[in-house]
Amino acid sequence: MKNPDSAHPDRITVPVLTTELPTGTLAQQAFRQAILDVENLRERLRDLRAEQAEARRRYWQQVGPAATAVVAARHALYAPLEEALLLSYFSRLEEAQITGVILGNAHNLEDRFGEDEAAIIRKYAPAGHRPAAAKPAAERKKPADSAPEFVPDPTLPPHEQAAAAARARRKTKAQRQQEANAQADQKQLETNAKTIYRQLARTHHPDLERDPEKQADKTAQMQRITEAYEADDLYTLLQLLAESAPADAAADDVLARYTRALLQQQIQLKQEMNELKYGPNGFAMASGKKQELELRQLKRDLRAEAEYVQHIDRMMSDADGLRDVLRQLAAEGLDSI
Repeated sequence: MKNPDSAHPDRITVPVLTTELPTGTLAQQAFRQAILDVENLRERLRDLRAEQAEARRRYWQQVGPAATAVVAARHALYAPLEEALLLSYFSRLEEAQITGVILGNAHNLEDRFGEDEAAIIRKYAPAGHRPAAAKPAAERKKPADSAPEFVPDPTLPPHEQAAAAARARRKTKAQRQQEANAQADQKQLETNAKTIYRQLARTHHPDLERDPEKQADKTAQMQRITEAYEADDLYTLLQLLAESAPADAAADDVLARYTRALLQQQIQLKQEMNELKYGPNGFAMASGKKQELELRQLKRDLRAEAEYVQHIDRMMSDADGLRDVLRQLAAEGLDSI
């Protein structure tokens, strides 16, 4: 039991009633909660993008030069390998092995560093596995379920832009359909600003109110509605719609449709956050000393790889050296460098 004479008496707590009955219909309550959830997710996504951008900046500042050296060294391998295929020095088996090394190098550059090696892959891929040759724009017919044209993020380094383009080409039909549905729902939500404005105007227009006091309130409210509409501020219009109580079931149905669109937008925002966190370009790096050690090791590995690839390039400068490289790869059970 606390001593009443103590110099540090217990803190006095006063019970406060914090639970309030929610206002409006169930549709209105769900709508308001959906708006709040979307705004919270948008704020978290903005913060996460800022964190990722800073991590990416630090990463490329420290690792970028070493990765660039590896890319340059691997690009240099193409010339001796392609020249070798023009000679009659190698057997058909060796030529097939050289072709495999070219393709393996192209896939390595594309998958690891985001280089666009589609032309090389198209040129040397086996028959039946080659990507379809591009047709003139006038002859191409875009399927209904094809992916939209990919537009890279200009703020990313060139390697990451190419990697994002490569991932976009590999997306499955189901993924494209899911993204198309999400984009359609979002577009529908954003193009309904005029519908929301008209609904709010029917509810809050001062000319429809006879009571002078209520008319003044509606005049101020209508001014907010008009300003939001002229500024194309969809979220303010949605907030104003959430504040107005629907008077009938039809209005509740309108709110329910907007709520479903907002829930779909939440799914899309969460997917974007997961892609930023755990996707191929995510930067969930360690902090402090551990991160420094990881970066040092990665740079050492990349520098060693660049030196090794340059050594292989020097070996392949003549036909006999290239044949030695092919023998070493076959002995080690490798089909690419």
